[in-house]
Amino acid sequence: PAGNPGSSVAFTQPDFNDRDWRTVNLPHDWGIEGPFKQENPGETGKLPWWGVGWYRKSFSLPAADAGKRIYLDIDGAMSYAWAARGEYGLKYGPGARQTIDLFPAKNRNLDDDKSTPLALFIHGGWWRSLEPSMFSQLAAGPNARGVTVAVAGYELCPGRSIADIIEQMRSACLWLWRKYRKRIFIYGHSAGGHLAACMLAQDWKAFASDAPNDLVPTAYAISGVFDLAPLVHVSQNSDLKLDAEEARRVSPLHWKVPAGRTLDAVVGALESNEFLRQSRIIVDGWRARGVATRYEEIAHTNHFTVVDPLGDPNSAMTRRVAELAHMVSVKVL
Repeated sequence: PAGNPGSSVAFTQPDFNDRDWRTVNLPHDWGIEGPFKQENPGETGKLPWWGVGWYRKSFSLPAADAGKRIYLDIDGAMSYAWAARGEYGLKYGPGARQTIDLFPAKNRNLDDDKSTPLALFIHGGWWRSLEPSMFSQLAAGPNARGVTVAVAGYELCPGRSIADIIEQMRSACLWLWRKYRKRIFIYGHSAGGHLAACMLAQDWKAFASDAPNDLVPTAYAISGVFDLAPLVHVSQNSDLKLDAEEARRVSPLHWKVPAGRTLDAVVGALESNEFLRQSRIIVDGWRARGVATRYEEIAHTNHFTVVDPLGDPNSAMTRRVAELAHMVSVKVL
């Protein structure tokens, strides 16, 4: 079944009747059961490597353990196993996909003091697929380093245009500002890297008089696409519906960026030449316009594995993301 872990999902409740569920022996790989899809990456055998696999295990605690701290040890997970606490499906707009899942920093409450940094992660999927629940684990590393993380969803192409999605991300940022009164650090992957750059380049006062002009002063774009002109000629454009003029209009490479902004553009060292080029050109182009930019290739990673370090609190990527988030939190409002 689809869904986020949380109180709104019936099968996370202790009294849920799971007798129609299949019994499996662990270890078990739900991805290997398919289905095969041509659009899935070749290195995973065209099988689904991402998503949410649900397993239920019932057990009882003896009365003698009442009041004790109990640790749940989940071993042998291929990618991630994470028991997350947070708030799920917070609505920032009218669309069904306009939701935010919010994960508080370790040992912090969601409405904690002003010193706790607030980060927004934007997922990829070529603006036309995937959802926040597939990326909750990417909050784990920053959470452990004292950063509260929001994971935003958005409506997808072809039902919405890329320009519409940019507007929805702007609404998500303003919703977070009005709820928490904090500047926001943004990080995103693939299409989310594009959207992160778009949010960094906003003149926020032009859209909301109550927001600081530098509501999003810093971004970390992972394997982003910043010049959308090449997408006019790819098969995915049947959903994106870009022509040359629109592709340029929604390309942050060509946007004017307010002063004082900071952008890291990172990419997997094993990615295609085009993805490497995209990160280089935004770093070089924006640096020439006064933006503090940084380029990095993440060794031994491709377009799909490049985000994996975010689940590890001690990875270099997580340390950098947390550093940037904490830099945003110390800005005086």
